[in-house]
Amino acid sequence: MKRFTAYRQYVIISIMLILMFSSCSFPKESLPTPAPVMQETTTVTSTTTTIDWLQVYFTFPNALHSKNYEGGPDESLVNAIDQARLSVDVAAYSFNLWSLEGALIHAHKRGVVVRMVMESDNMDNQEVQEIKDAGIPVIGDQQEGLMHDKFMVIDRSEVWTGSMNFTVGGAYKDNNNLIRIRSAQVAEDYTTEFDEMFIHHLFGKDTNTNTPYPKLTINGTPVEIYFSPDDKVEAHIVELVKDAKESIYFMAYTFTSNDIGDAIMQQAQAGVQVKGVMDGSQITDSAGTEYDPFQQAGLDVRLDGNEIGLMHHKVIIIDQKIVITGSYNFTASAEESNDENVVIIFSSEVAAKYMAEFQRIYGQAQPPQ
Repeated sequence: MKRFTAYRQYVIISIMLILMFSSCSFPKESLPTPAPVMQETTTVTSTTTTIDWLQVYFTFPNALHSKNYEGGPDESLVNAIDQARLSVDVAAYSFNLWSLEGALIHAHKRGVVVRMVMESDNMDNQEVQEIKDAGIPVIGDQQEGLMHDKFMVIDRSEVWTGSMNFTVGGAYKDNNNLIRIRSAQVAEDYTTEFDEMFIHHLFGKDTNTNTPYPKLTINGTPVEIYFSPDDKVEAHIVELVKDAKESIYFMAYTFTSNDIGDAIMQQAQAGVQVKGVMDGSQITDSAGTEYDPFQQAGLDVRLDGNEIGLMHHKVIIIDQKIVITGSYNFTASAEESNDENVVIIFSSEVAAKYMAEFQRIYGQAQPPQ
């Protein structure tokens, strides 16, 4: 009986308190103001596709996360290295990105076979020395031409490549693209090229034309893989440019190839729409640039608006159906003496991702004077 009486008193007091507080009014200014939501429209570094074997990543130099050196394409690559179980082969023109350094050393320590080839002139830095000190073998090209590749092969089943150097600037200051291709055949192409350099010490003009699968189809999508200087990359690009029916859009860090430039201008004269963006520094620093002939021909080719770093893409998009990308600058040295790689993807869906990047870069560029 005592328990029931106590419970009834508790209920009565609770009801009275509720009625008392519900009749009170509080000034609006006494309520806490919600904190403003910080929005950033350019933090997404990857684009997903329904093509399950390929992902595309872009850098965003002006984004807040890039200023903090976080959230770049390197984070996705680090995750892939962390999942490696057998091997990681690295071909790096330049290397100083600490996130990748740590991932490679951790992979090596857990028993993954890690190998690296580099441009000899870029091996003298702290990050490379720490990789060597950890016991990872690093081979320099020791040749006049450049070891200009930027690719990784993980577990001989996937390839990461594109225009992005494995550097702080490449991932967070320059405009770049990085693609991940999950394909054992593509991985074999790149492993064959890597072994030429790492095992046989064949670089530049000494390399052989022995790519196992230069043309293949991955889940219905045609793909072509070429390496220079042995695969005559320029001729393949010129052929595709000459076959353009509607449009040619390009982003070029440096562009001095007369053959590719002439083919683009011929197509423009035939009514194909041509637009391009070139890195501004190359206009004064690059001898024989195609920028002047493009301007004289009245083509809509602009100088980039990246004030932080370089417009470092090497991309051509044809008829919004074909994407040409990789490490290959449109130059004679890329064609004749450097170690380079090119990926050509015949997919309107992939082309749409690169078109979105082109429109962004083009919108920031300086209109022709």
